[in-house]
Amino acid sequence: MKILVADKISSKGVAFLRRQQGFEVVEAYGLTEEKLLGLVGDVDAIAVRSETKITPAVLSAARQLKVVGRAGVGVDNVDVDAATERGVIVMNTPSGNTIATAELTFTHLLCGARPVPQAAGSMRAGKWDRKSFSGIELFRKTIGIVGLGRIGGEVAKRAIAFGMRVLAYDPYLVASRAAAMQVESVTLDELLAQADFITVHLPLTDDTHYLLDEAAFAKMKKGVRIFNCARGGIIKEAALLAALKSGQVGAAGLDVYEDEPLGADNELRKLPNVTLTPHLGASTAEAQDAVGVEIAEQIADVLGGGLIRNAVNLPSMDSATLKLLGPYLDLGGRLGSLVQQLGPQQVNRIRITFWGRLVNMNADPVTRAIQYGFLRHISGDGVNVVNAPVLIQRLGVQVETIKSTADSDYTDLIEVSAAGADGSTASAKGTLVGKTGKQRLVEINGRDVEVAAEGILLVVENVDRPGIVGTVGTILGRDGVNIADMSLSRLTPGGTNYTVVRVDTDPSEAAREEIRNHPAIKSAKFVRL
Repeated sequence: MKILVADKISSKGVAFLRRQQGFEVVEAYGLTEEKLLGLVGDVDAIAVRSETKITPAVLSAARQLKVVGRAGVGVDNVDVDAATERGVIVMNTPSGNTIATAELTFTHLLCGARPVPQAAGSMRAGKWDRKSFSGIELFRKTIGIVGLGRIGGEVAKRAIAFGMRVLAYDPYLVASRAAAMQVESVTLDELLAQADFITVHLPLTDDTHYLLDEAAFAKMKKGVRIFNCARGGIIKEAALLAALKSGQVGAAGLDVYEDEPLGADNELRKLPNVTLTPHLGASTAEAQDAVGVEIAEQIADVLGGGLIRNAVNLPSMDSATLKLLGPYLDLGGRLGSLVQQLGPQQVNRIRITFWGRLVNMNADPVTRAIQYGFLRHISGDGVNVVNAPVLIQRLGVQVETIKSTADSDYTDLIEVSAAGADGSTASAKGTLVGKTGKQRLVEINGRDVEVAAEGILLVVENVDRPGIVGTVGTILGRDGVNIADMSLSRLTPGGTNYTVVRVDTDPSEAAREEIRNHPAIKSAKFVRL
């Protein structure tokens, strides 16, 4: 089998591939797309970093391609949707840069406390200026870590070693996990108000974009020090610039930016109290060796018919199992996503129950798909069906799986329920119907429903009185939103109703607010499956 190494990965990784029997390894770096198209016709695997773009044209030309391996975390340079459509596995190496990024973050923290880069520049200019470069100690200071995942957790360990008080804001982190890590779990506002140092370790999503903006900076201590080695766009750079100029922020350290490369005339380059690095998070010899060897091993496993690891578009299983479990995987992912969006923000337990044929099958891939679905909207691009259980565990969420032999009235049935620390819960049941295995939701939060498990859902709980369905339909109609499907559920006359509406397009925020604010509607949640 032929493997094209299109970007320069660790020589140890290339050597590993060359040692495998039956592999032909071709190294070709810095290719234009035209030259790449001429090389990929007979390749079985492509290894890349961030330089080579795996476009639909490349995927179309690579007729034998089975796997694309990215030596790194992000797969922005790979068209994952196009690869999935063509049956090509896309894999990454999500853990290889953890220590490197955590250590770079702490380097920025130290430079923010002690202006070493500025002092070094002064020395190179022939000066001996001790008065201008006074700093502060980390000892007994408070650090606020926004996002206590893989990298944030490593930063916390190092901060504790320096004698710092560690505050953590992560809405999906349960108290028991925080206690085990010796950190204090707080709200974002509490963190902003108390921290002397703030560092962010989050994926860039709609919810985290500009998380630290003008309003957030106004809540911070005067002179706070800010750091971002995660993703550009989490901190609003215009707001940070203004806060640095006003003295509200005393120092900053950035490795990532809203637009990369950072413009030569960007004002951040001119401020003396800012340390900037050019996206060096994974730029250590150890990290590059780790991701290079890791992706080589993963590619070899796939081509050898072994396990699939760290795939962003496929569970870890062989092709025969995938064909059998495929419909259940998709349904499970949708149920997990639905429960996450309907349920409490801080979940400490997820229970998954299977009925029917799944009881006698290896349902672990379905369990993983459910966990992936649960994390899909809250953990960024790095989550997949392989690492979802690890990320769930890191959040302190317990996952219980039950195979029930009780009668469920369905040939196959999956239930996903989530419980919060405050006792609140959310649940959903789904099944496959017909010869084509169409996915249907048959119960939400204990209420019988009947609606397709796809698209955009509006889940409404309302007082049982005339006109509510018509009112919701009228609001959506005025907004130009077409209703594709609807299911009503009522326990007792005059009580509360559940209405599940499937729509073709996203309603506007104004329409959403009008529905939510209706006096007879107790809750209205919009869910994207």
